[in-house]
Amino acid sequence: MSGATGLSKERLDRMHTVLAGHAERGGVPGLVAAVDRDGDEHVEVLGGLAAAGGEPMRRDTLFRIASMSKPVTAVAALTLVEECVLRLDDPVDDLLPELAGRRVLRRPDGELDDTEPAARPITLRDLLTFRLGYGLVMLPPSAPIARAMADRGIDVRPPRADHPAPDEYLRRLGELPLLHQPGAGWLYHTGSAVLGVLLARACGKPLGEVLRERVLEPLGMRDTGFTVPADGLHRLPVEYLRDPGSGRLVPYDDPADSAWARPAAFDDGGADLVSTVDDYLAFARMLLGGGSHGGVRILSRPAVELMTTNQLTPAQLAGSAPLLGREDLTGWGFGVSVTTTRTGLAAPGRYGWDGGLGTTWFNDPAERLTGVLLTQRMFESPAPPPVARDFEVLAYQAVA
Repeated sequence: MSGATGLSKERLDRMHTVLAGHAERGGVPGLVAAVDRDGDEHVEVLGGLAAAGGEPMRRDTLFRIASMSKPVTAVAALTLVEECVLRLDDPVDDLLPELAGRRVLRRPDGELDDTEPAARPITLRDLLTFRLGYGLVMLPPSAPIARAMADRGIDVRPPRADHPAPDEYLRRLGELPLLHQPGAGWLYHTGSAVLGVLLARACGKPLGEVLRERVLEPLGMRDTGFTVPADGLHRLPVEYLRDPGSGRLVPYDDPADSAWARPAAFDDGGADLVSTVDDYLAFARMLLGGGSHGGVRILSRPAVELMTTNQLTPAQLAGSAPLLGREDLTGWGFGVSVTTTRTGLAAPGRYGWDGGLGTTWFNDPAERLTGVLLTQRMFESPAPPPVARDFEVLAYQAVA
């Protein structure tokens, strides 16, 4: 289907040609890509489940979506805000006592005992906007705080890393001072991991059940979760990373012994979900539809607008450029990056996020456009790889 308000058939042919080239040249073993505008949907299924050939890629392939888990966890949190179970600007001390009474490093690279008291408690808004004072440490590994987080096994790691169980994770995190005052700056990832623990405690059940009941089941996202059941492993592709010496793709996670085939001690709400293109399209359409999809309302329109609006000042974004890009061009909402200035095809207000294991997603409300790209090749840097950059251009050029 295509029409004046949807997608251009001629230009979708260009998308097929370019994306097929990435798979044929071995840039990615395979991919599933989808674009949707006003209900006019186009899906590409290319390449294979493994680099060495064998089974072809499938539309219902289960991909490790990594940091594309963050928006899902943020939506679940906002459902609790709308029920008045949680409040954005209340301290999280009652549910996360391990993070009460914080001390703060006087300098991020300082000794762990060179601290001052926190000016205020950590709030739910701080977790959602990554301003709690913990996160990816942009310092040499020898810096005391970086070394202490690594020694405790609570540093920011690739998805499905061997973190301790939630209570122990929070206990270890609470042993350390914050890198900055609550609310002062953006540090990647840990806010989502802590948010997952908060949601589990607020609801009195594991995070996976919270997400399933509040987001996944209502939207029909039956294939999305933290663990792949035995009868679904044939739909899980080999995950690859590039060997820097040889340049070849080498397995990172194999379905035959996948970390996702068994429950983890810690289900990370910022990194560990698997999903399919159709499941994530349902989630993306819900947000683009102002919180409703398929006759089911997950959030109010104002809640979606809040989540997808830049929440941070330039000062709070200082140092985020390696992950977000220039602070004057890109901001951060609740679990999503937000375009604030047009320098490319994306309009201001475009939002979405990537997953470091090879996935990317965006919604552009101005163009009524959704794009989802799922591959099984790990990013080699914070910048999206060529296939992801090409996909976004191709999605916009296909607008009729």
